[in-house]
Amino acid sequence: QVQLVESGGGLVQAGTSLRLSCAVSTRRFSSYAMGWFRQAPGKLREWVAAIDWSGENTFYSDSVKGRFAISRNAAENTVYLQMNSLKPEDTAVYICAASRSLYSDGIYEYQYWGQGTQVTVSS
Repeated sequence: QVQLVESGGGLVQAGTSLRLSCAVSTRRFSSYAMGWFRQAPGKLREWVAAIDWSGENTFYSDSVKGRFAISRNAAENTVYLQMNSLKPEDTAVYICAASRSLYSDGIYEYQYWGQGTQVTVSS
């Protein structure tokens, strides 16, 4: 069983930055593609970013492209989401997910999910 624990959320002002972390408990971290999703109140869950098993390929939704960056550290079993130039519309619970995929196309089915961390961006 893979467990994911997010951290790093908080209340920030628009235009600032925040880095989220997702600690992954598995001996096979490098066998998983990883993704970040977000869900705002009253809205459907939205895919934000993904990174393949190798860390060489990253993928972003149009809404965050150029502002957010996903990365992974195999030595720490951790995936990060660096969020820059934050906007009030980025306010949501951010959720980390893991996929048993070794493809590098960014299209993943996720089997494991974290509980999420709240990000609130004030204007």
